[in-house]
Amino acid sequence: MRSKFKGLTVAALTLTLGLSAAACGDSDSGGGGNDKEITIGMVSGWAEGEAATALWKRLLTDKGYKVEVKTLDTGPLYAGMSKGDVDLFVDSWLPGTHEDYWKQYGDKLEKVGVWYDSAPLTIAVPNYSPLKTLDDLKGKGGQYGGKIVGIEKSSGLYRVSQEEMLPAYGLKDEYKVTTSSTAAMLTELKKSIDAKKDIVVTLWRPHWAYTKYPIRDLQDPKGAMGKPDGINTIARKDFGKDQPEVTGWLKKFRMDDKQLGSLEDLMENQYKGKPEQAVDAWLKSNQSYATSLTG
Repeated sequence: MRSKFKGLTVAALTLTLGLSAAACGDSDSGGGGNDKEITIGMVSGWAEGEAATALWKRLLTDKGYKVEVKTLDTGPLYAGMSKGDVDLFVDSWLPGTHEDYWKQYGDKLEKVGVWYDSAPLTIAVPNYSPLKTLDDLKGKGGQYGGKIVGIEKSSGLYRVSQEEMLPAYGLKDEYKVTTSSTAAMLTELKKSIDAKKDIVVTLWRPHWAYTKYPIRDLQDPKGAMGKPDGINTIARKDFGKDQPEVTGWLKKFRMDDKQLGSLEDLMENQYKGKPEQAVDAWLKSNQSYATSLTG
């Protein structure tokens, strides 16, 4: 009897463990490719990132995914991805602008693909400005209040402008790159243009400001702003393994100037603050493009 009871006990235990393992497999399906919840990180004010994020939120939602968008500064966004708190970021500028973040967190992240090939960092002025090149800033600090109007300190654009461009052109003692937010920089740019005042701002391409305002880039003969980056989609570690279908869609993602510019225009100038409506309007003219990504 004792031996028989022991055998029954082992059999029962085996059955119990088997059922438990099956139950764990069901509840754990979220981490094995069947998870329908995805978090996308976004930096406020970065027009190309806002547009691409809104587009992918719609595309994934249409495929049955529950998508949360988290708005963060650049540094916390990379840190969040490295910890697994954020799944995706579609506005990673590599290899240059976000070089520091990639060095710090890259071993905990995955590169999914480049969706915009050539994105330069720029220093821009109104068309009426007498300045033509970055060399022309020398000796004119007083005229511009000793400042170049920048964006978020964590942006990467600030680092390149302040730490690379100013020293390269001998401007470090004459100017500083101010920091605030992208929205604040654009507001100051508009006010200066409306009043025909001098202003110098940090900017980048692609950006809707180039079509909305009469502005142009200062030439950079020393290449201090760096070579144009690619705009990348990156993800937390193991995202490709956990979400192979979504990863496959994202690998096909590309946008040209016309596609991106028209979406940015809708978001900024026609449906400001209503990204879902902007994407709806854009998809009416670009449904075949969306279908080519997700089938």
